[in-house]
Amino acid sequence: MSSPSGPLPLEAIDVSAGYPNREPVLHDVRLAFPRGTVSAILGANGSGKSTLVKVLTGLLPPSRGSVLLFGIDLSTVSRREIARRVAVVPQQAPVAFDFRARDVVMMGRAPHQGPMLVPSSEDRRVVDEVLRRTDLTALADRRVCELSGGEQMRVAIARALAQQPDILVLDEATGPLDIRHTVALNALVRREVKDHGLACITVLHDLSQAAQNADHIVLLVGGRVLAQGPIPAVMTYRLLRETYGVDLYVGVNELDGTRYFVPIREGDTPGTAQEPIVSTNLDREPPADL
Repeated sequence: MSSPSGPLPLEAIDVSAGYPNREPVLHDVRLAFPRGTVSAILGANGSGKSTLVKVLTGLLPPSRGSVLLFGIDLSTVSRREIARRVAVVPQQAPVAFDFRARDVVMMGRAPHQGPMLVPSSEDRRVVDEVLRRTDLTALADRRVCELSGGEQMRVAIARALAQQPDILVLDEATGPLDIRHTVALNALVRREVKDHGLACITVLHDLSQAAQNADHIVLLVGGRVLAQGPIPAVMTYRLLRETYGVDLYVGVNELDGTRYFVPIREGDTPGTAQEPIVSTNLDREPPADL
């Protein structure tokens, strides 16, 4: 799966994984995450998304198969080196109440610092640059507890970017945010991916958000990859119904051409509910039992 220019940032090769005294959660997962792309992992609750993130970031070793970080088995890489290459932003980023935003962003430099964690001139330069790129310069000296939820999440992303990672993992990072902050953070992430060649992996529940911002989609069902690939091939009525067990109207936004998704009310057979004039239900084929 390596690219012509060298090994890919992150690969999962026939990975199975789980927890002690339980049935395996992941089964034969094979994925690749190239530079300069946003890959969205989608699936119902319990499909294995959180377990997959733990495996990809080295927090949970696979029971079978391997995860490769630039061609090197992740199990042989130190936590410090992983932290230099992989940055994770969780859904609920812990609020460091007594710290200024600048201090929290500086924490992202820890993997590059010595045992005393004394910031160098290079650390300060990187932090200042990240604060500028994330539009946090004006808030740098504010305590994090004084910031809004959207601003706090921006600080969490800035801290991750200060690690200067090759791989950025967003684990439902926009889940608690309103629409305006979600749009702004997605734009920030897309810009960082494009400008700095990051491989971005984002776990989402919002299908429309995934369709607007991702380049590559992964559908997980029961710990297995049901489908993966570009949006037109993967985010279809049939595959999404198999993923979530519900009927979804798949429409096209006439302004930007992206897909959007609306659940079909229980009791409505696909094709009988009133539909927007400009939209079509892509790959619509009602199941035989409806």
